[in-house]
Amino acid sequence: LFAIRLIVDSVKDCYSVLGLMHELFKPMPGRFKDYISMPKPNMYQSLHSTVIGPEGIPFEVQIRTQEMHRVAEVGIAAHWQYKEGARYQDKSYVEKLSWLRQILEWQKDARDPDEFMENLKIDLFTDEVFVFTPKGDVKSLRAGSNPIDFAYSIHSAIGNRMIGAKVNGRIVNLDYELKNGDIVEIITSSASNGPSRDWLKIVKTSQARNKINQWFKKEKREENVEQGKEIFEKEVKKSGLTMSQAVKADYVDPILKRYGFNNIEDLYAAIALGAITATKVVSKLRESYRQSLPPEEQTELLLKQIEKENKKKAKSMPESGVVVKGIDNCLVRLSRCCNPVPGDDIIGYITRGRGVSVHRKDCPNVRKNLIDGDARLIDVYWYKSATPNVSYLAEITLKAHDRPGLLVDITNGIGESRIPLRALNARTNKDFYVVMHMTLEINNAEQLDRIIAKISKIKDVFEISRNK
Repeated sequence: LFAIRLIVDSVKDCYSVLGLMHELFKPMPGRFKDYISMPKPNMYQSLHSTVIGPEGIPFEVQIRTQEMHRVAEVGIAAHWQYKEGARYQDKSYVEKLSWLRQILEWQKDARDPDEFMENLKIDLFTDEVFVFTPKGDVKSLRAGSNPIDFAYSIHSAIGNRMIGAKVNGRIVNLDYELKNGDIVEIITSSASNGPSRDWLKIVKTSQARNKINQWFKKEKREENVEQGKEIFEKEVKKSGLTMSQAVKADYVDPILKRYGFNNIEDLYAAIALGAITATKVVSKLRESYRQSLPPEEQTELLLKQIEKENKKKAKSMPESGVVVKGIDNCLVRLSRCCNPVPGDDIIGYITRGRGVSVHRKDCPNVRKNLIDGDARLIDVYWYKSATPNVSYLAEITLKAHDRPGLLVDITNGIGESRIPLRALNARTNKDFYVVMHMTLEINNAEQLDRIIAKISKIKDVFEISRNK
């Protein structure tokens, strides 16, 4: 896309030039943005319009004043003024620095530097939606924002007392996605119990998320401390440390100092609010504990760990996850013709020289043997009916009406379920529908049923089944 930038003397000239451009060239619908009347949070101002050139080639026009251009090029620093013995407190100066103060608030609330940078990137590099208050004031929010984001953009007290919202005069759900031009009215009540923790899952702006967290820090401190301590204790237990070892001052104090906590209760509260993870904290505590041990104790700890691993390995389930009734240390392999997985009804078949082959009971290759009472059939079962650390291959076939983006939608659905896709073969037949054969790596039949149900809901998929 080609672009030109026009620098003029005044705001009035910006709109005059825009009118001339639209007289000379045909504007493209939906490609005009007025950042002068509705500036971005970082104070960026300009008129943007995409028009069709004389040879049919679209190009963008940016129109701004000299002052606006300085802000766009230099950023908020263009407004920084300082003179010895004098400070500027006029309204426009305060407004120009409000965005910088907001960033400082985010930095203060975020205990983890990674969290702060994520919040900053979310608010800096996203599209915007412009909505109105009932009085006609314009609010600029991140695209995808909902009434909760809107309420907290007005004032934290509005958000904390919010019990509902109206958009264009109609009551909507709190997760309603706001659109350009919506008129939003927040319904509040003095009897409100405050925000819900579930709001943290649906808000889109860092401002709303931080203000909700602030409320819980202040109003629900005891509850947060108790909840965070419980999460912390579970993680400590998993690590092999005792609580007395984990909370020793020599190990805890450096962490409190690094993340700016006054005491361990602040740390527990932060864990409950998600500002820092218990896994990260316990990992650092465990490392500090290990380094504090004398060399001989480190050796003893290592030997105990090896012994523990050996015992665990000795009691572990068979590699295939299948036990043959009455036979130990038997060679077992899962049949490739039906690919059984935990949860399937299975039967074993004694082969010549290849041990026991495990099939699903509905496998066509063993169905006749079951009917005839073949003596080489043997009872097998899944080890304790749970094999979380063993993966199995399962094949499925789906049919769908062909369309652009179908394969992307299907693979995204599989990826979101965190199920490895090991093979895929697709073809389009003469009736213009697609047949896909996929091989997935799963842990049990229940997991396979869930992914089949998920894929079946994808648009244009009309048939899906597991291969027998």
